[in-house]
Amino acid sequence: MRGRGFEPLNQYVSPSTLEQSTPTTPTKHTGDILNYGFWMQRQGYRESTIHFSVSSLRWVDKRTNLLEPEQVKTLLASAETSESRKRKLVEDLTRFYKFKGIPFDKPRYRKIERVPFIPLESELDALISAVGKKTSCFLQLAKETGMRSGEIWNLKWQDVDLERQCVNVTPEKNSNSRQLKISNHLVATLNLMPKKWSFVFRNPATNPIDSIEHFRRNYIKIRKNLAIKLNNPRLNQITFHTFRHYKATWEYYRTKDILYVKTLLGHKSIQNTMRYVQLVNFQSDDYTCKTAINTDEAKNLIETGFEYVTTSPDGVMLFRKRK
Repeated sequence: MRGRGFEPLNQYVSPSTLEQSTPTTPTKHTGDILNYGFWMQRQGYRESTIHFSVSSLRWVDKRTNLLEPEQVKTLLASAETSESRKRKLVEDLTRFYKFKGIPFDKPRYRKIERVPFIPLESELDALISAVGKKTSCFLQLAKETGMRSGEIWNLKWQDVDLERQCVNVTPEKNSNSRQLKISNHLVATLNLMPKKWSFVFRNPATNPIDSIEHFRRNYIKIRKNLAIKLNNPRLNQITFHTFRHYKATWEYYRTKDILYVKTLLGHKSIQNTMRYVQLVNFQSDDYTCKTAINTDEAKNLIETGFEYVTTSPDGVMLFRKRK
């Protein structure tokens, strides 16, 4: 964000290593914030939740007295950022003040639901092709399955069945577990990944820099360069979660089955699924067309998102997929 908006936290490390490391640019109440991070860890919050909560509190502490709620509310009122971001920060502040035992009459900010950004498949594929082998495999898995980035990051080799071409998802955010099919192409890509550790995409024994946030920042740098190279600023809107948006909306368009999409995403509530699909309307009638002359070719096309249309008199099967 620009101006007085929120900025990313670059120096934060996971609470499990805070005893050995402190931020290189400490704020006025760094100790209180780090103790709060430890408390969140003991309460069982996910590392990514702790990261963003601590990051938000440090943003506040750099600009005003974090331990003075009225000053913090004045800062929020004038901050040039969205209502949704302010609402999320109020949630973090409420949790922090509860931890500190400080009364907090929280201001009201409303969450604004927006139409999800749905990129073209060609834009996703351009990113998948531009990144390194590990990130490419990560993004392809997100595109094919709609898994959350945290679910992919925590994927273990024992959860991957290359022979049956499926992955078993250990859910996060109180979602449902599920088994998802993957393509021949993705199986081949996974086979090229090193199998030195129990996790597919990370080594749990490395230092804290080998975290999903570090991984995400590297992706953002590559994405920015590619957007400039291709003169396509839309690429900068494609986050890890955008791949999940794409999968959900495409599968709903293809099947018109909201319960199938709900199961695919692991949602417990249908309302969570509706926000991905109810406002998305594919207007384009432009298709990419492919042909197949045998079962294997047809199977490969279906696995990559093509739908069967008809078979010509000479026995050639016709498939299509929206551009």
